[in-house]
Amino acid sequence: MPSKDQILEALSSVMDPDLGRDIVSLGFIKNLNMDGGKVSFDLELTTPACPVKDQMKEQSENAVRAVEGVESVELTLTAQVRQAQGLPEMKPLPGVKHLVPVASGKGGVGKSTVSANLAVALAKSGAKVGLMDLDIYGPSIPTIMGITSPPQIDGERIHPPERHGVKVMSMGFFLDDDQAVIWRGPMLVKMIDEFLGNVEWGELDYMIIDLPPGTGDIQLSLCQKLPLTGAVIVSTPQDVALKVAKKAISLFGTLKTPVLGMVENMSYHHCSHCGEREEIFGNSGARDAAEKLNFPFLGELPLATAIREQSDSGVPILISEPESPHSKSFEAIASQVAAQASIRAMDEQSLKISF
Repeated sequence: MPSKDQILEALSSVMDPDLGRDIVSLGFIKNLNMDGGKVSFDLELTTPACPVKDQMKEQSENAVRAVEGVESVELTLTAQVRQAQGLPEMKPLPGVKHLVPVASGKGGVGKSTVSANLAVALAKSGAKVGLMDLDIYGPSIPTIMGITSPPQIDGERIHPPERHGVKVMSMGFFLDDDQAVIWRGPMLVKMIDEFLGNVEWGELDYMIIDLPPGTGDIQLSLCQKLPLTGAVIVSTPQDVALKVAKKAISLFGTLKTPVLGMVENMSYHHCSHCGEREEIFGNSGARDAAEKLNFPFLGELPLATAIREQSDSGVPILISEPESPHSKSFEAIASQVAAQASIRAMDEQSLKISF
């Protein structure tokens, strides 16, 4: 009959391609039990959105089956999101394991749409997710998420509404549709403190933070107040957007905030008449920039009428058309973001960043 040591030795041949180590040394094997030739165990991943979970499950089962004397294998996939380690002088947001700001150098690149769908994709994978809208001058997250009711307030505590499995907070809940926000820096900082300190976020695996365009007070304050896991940079392919996106990257570098990678939005368009792919704003600009800057390229998203229509209607495309190619693209990007966050949590030296 096989021994537990033999099973663990076999499983040590299975590598996590993102973390670069075997699943035994990473502590992924839980509840290993033997009953003669029957083997059962849990494979506990670092995120339910792991992009290679099916691959590692298959490799693990095959490795154990190859051990002499094994008759059957019962493997259960589980996930436990690990806490990211921030700068020692910063206090994390209680109960939140990963804080991921989504940023862009300029407006109009679809950052809020990416933020909302990224949050929904992570929630659909089984993660506990929050979405904080800090785009104070143009808060569109309530519209995209389809939330019309304001948060509940209990004394000084704010209870965020939940939609599509995501807890959401936005200044848009407290403004009339045509009301402009004319605030100086101290008021912006006070709003951030309110969202961080007085909102009942609860236990979250990921907090997605939709930042305003540019490199202003909100970005500066957030990076100084919280140990951010890393930023996601959204850009379109054309040169002007990429040049401004690099300014946002420079800001995060100056403030010692990692960058998890880049997303290219409006990367292409499929003609509704002929079906051909049209690269309206150029080709692979964000991918090339990510390669030159030594960042992961997280994925590309199309310029698609369906994404815009569903965002305007308050039903993200991941909810309205979950099997569409557009939804699969968002899910793939969410998996890559989760993988990069896991790298940060498991081994901060594994993520090499150049500015």
